[in-house]
Amino acid sequence: MNLSFFDQFMTPHLLGIPLILIALLFPALLFPTPSNRWIPNRISSLQSWFFNLITKQLMIPLNKTGHKWAIILTSLMAFLLTINLLGLLPYTFTPTTQLSMNMALAFPLWFATLLTGLRNQPSISLGHLLPEGTPTLLIPALIMIETTSLLIRPLALGVRLTANLTAGHLLIQLISTATMSLLTIIPTVSALTLLILFLLTILEVAVAMIQAYVFVLLLSLYLQENI
Repeated sequence: MNLSFFDQFMTPHLLGIPLILIALLFPALLFPTPSNRWIPNRISSLQSWFFNLITKQLMIPLNKTGHKWAIILTSLMAFLLTINLLGLLPYTFTPTTQLSMNMALAFPLWFATLLTGLRNQPSISLGHLLPEGTPTLLIPALIMIETTSLLIRPLALGVRLTANLTAGHLLIQLISTATMSLLTIIPTVSALTLLILFLLTILEVAVAMIQAYVFVLLLSLYLQENI
């Protein structure tokens, strides 16, 4: 039984072929291609409003140099948000529950922000490792602590996203299993757990959106430190 709870996080296969690539490409099919028509349809208008809202929220803390990252950050936000929400549907697979995928997104983008800072303002970027006015005896220890804190950032990004989504999916499966088991034994308690399941599903929708936003927001904050 315990193993079956974690089967939902295994990559699905069809005829021995992993279907994770389809799960990653499917969100792109949900967004219509923008057109140059004067009167677009409602879906295109909603899509444009959504992307403009995300871009505005992410670019406000950044200066003009950081605005070059607008396409990357907005696309990443839409990608993570769509995958997280699609993963809440029955009989679907959520790629963002895989730590390997989240780390593959977090590490290169974090490293790019670090290289941007070292290229544009190396003294300021390295100065973050040693605050001004630090006592001489604490300099070696503080440099090691700040360096460790800097290097652990991509791991924190990937683990945060993976842990929150994995915990939510496990809770939904546990409560849904309890609801079905109690249906024939204690219908009243089963109805109560069904209500809890409904409320938890609403919470997980919020968590899916918040975690996508937090992932991209932290990247934008790391970028802000280096520009």
